Amino acid sequence: MNYKTLFLTGLITLSNVYVFSQIKQTFIYSTKDTQILKLDVYSNQELHVKKPSIIFLFGGGFVKGNRDDSFYLPYFKKLVENNYKVISIDYRLGLKGEKWPTVFNTSVLKNAISYAVTDLYDATAYLIANAKELGIDTSMVMLSGSSAGAVTILQADWEKRNNTSIAKPLPNNFQYKGVIAFAGSILSYSGKPKYKTPPAPTMMFHGTNDKVVIYNKIKLFNRGMFGSRYLASYFKKQQYPYYFQFVNNMGHEVAGTPMHNNQNEILWFIRTYIEQKKPYQVEVNFNDLQLHK
Repeated sequence: MNYKTLFLTGLITLSNVYVFSQIKQTFIYSTKDTQILKLDVYSNQELHVKKPSIIFLFGGGFVKGNRDDSFYLPYFKKLVENNYKVISIDYRLGLKGEKWPTVFNTSVLKNAISYAVTDLYDATAYLIANAKELGIDTSMVMLSGSSAGAVTILQADWEKRNNTSIAKPLPNNFQYKGVIAFAGSILSYSGKPKYKTPPAPTMMFHGTNDKVVIYNKIKLFNRGMFGSRYLASYFKKQQYPYYFQFVNNMGHEVAGTPMHNNQNEILWFIRTYIEQKKPYQVEVNFNDLQLHK
């Protein structure tokens, strides 16, 4: 059976699809207007077996993308082989059919991010509500995302740590345990982003020449996009644990390359920062000299 063939009905799945000798099961977690939102659960054991879990959000500029794109499967495979569940989710694409936002008109981007964050919270609430059946360790739920997905997960942890109104679908005592972002940023309408509660240990990768997702920051009055470089500097000052690899002379391709090239570093981050709770601050200045020739 092709792994993209899906049979869905709430918590009842009519197919257990094996991908890379691992189980993939698909569920509907929400319906927004006429759009059915689904999530795939990847596991190396039967569904009910309790495991730490990583929710993944695909990239595509809030315009396109698929939760089961083949590009992401090696990343999922590596995580599942190391005894983590991966939950890859749909979310609404709020910039599809819209004019591209500018520094003077960020409202459409704000709406797109809000849609995606809301959908992520709803997916998380679904996992919490069905934790026993799905084998979700609700004390060990992490986030990972690429590009628009990375923006969404950084935004989601920031909103939850500040207990904003958008985070109401989640229990007050719930927090994400870690964030792994490939070329992400935060959109703030209230000045430089700050945290009432310290953020989850956060791993960030970003290309210094990224022209799609801001690497450092861009600000106009009280509104701004704050990228990985800004967040890493702020985390360092506030003594928040973080890992930041900035890739010199590379652009938005860093939204994807770490999922193939940095799998071992990602596993080290999860085990060291999240499971062992080491309060490390690490910055890696990656420079490929061949790019200068």
